[in-house]
Amino acid sequence: MKQTKKLVLPVDERTVRSLRAGDAVSISGIIHTGRDRFHKWFADGGSLPVDFTGGALYHCGPVTIRDSDGWRVAAAGPTTSSRENPYEPAFIEASGVRVIIGKGGMDAATLAAMKKRGCIYVQAVGGAAAIYAAAVKRVAGVDFLDEFGSAEACWHFEVEDFPGVVAMDANGHSLFQAVADASIIQARALDARQ
Repeated sequence: MKQTKKLVLPVDERTVRSLRAGDAVSISGIIHTGRDRFHKWFADGGSLPVDFTGGALYHCGPVTIRDSDGWRVAAAGPTTSSRENPYEPAFIEASGVRVIIGKGGMDAATLAAMKKRGCIYVQAVGGAAAIYAAAVKRVAGVDFLDEFGSAEACWHFEVEDFPGVVAMDANGHSLFQAVADASIIQARALDARQ
């Protein structure tokens, strides 16, 4: 059984390139959320509200509650990453981000940008929003709350032992592509027998 690899953000390129598709990881540090409006805004020339160098971008629309101590995160599950395919290669190139977290994987252009710049895609489990919320120890801040609304704002979460699996690595390997390739081979084998 493989041991879970601990990542402490910010993380350097060498560490990211040492990870392989299939590695279980546990992430600690500050992660930043960003969904459709954030990506579109950046693509249209908007400036990043924080330094993403060595950091993590989480495709997430959290459920947050304001209380007397600031903000509390009630749910923080991943959203479908493929919606950001048109924007992600340019974001990786410009931002220096090292970890992208989401569900469902991303396209070949994003995988190529990850390989070029030293970035990984970490698969988070859909339907586990409460587990991910429990990993959030503190809301360190939020940007674009008024402009984008709560679900689309850029939240800054301090997390501890945020779990996931490297599904696309910085060496050009993708678990999603491996499954697709295996499915095609199986389908051809079945067709040949009929």
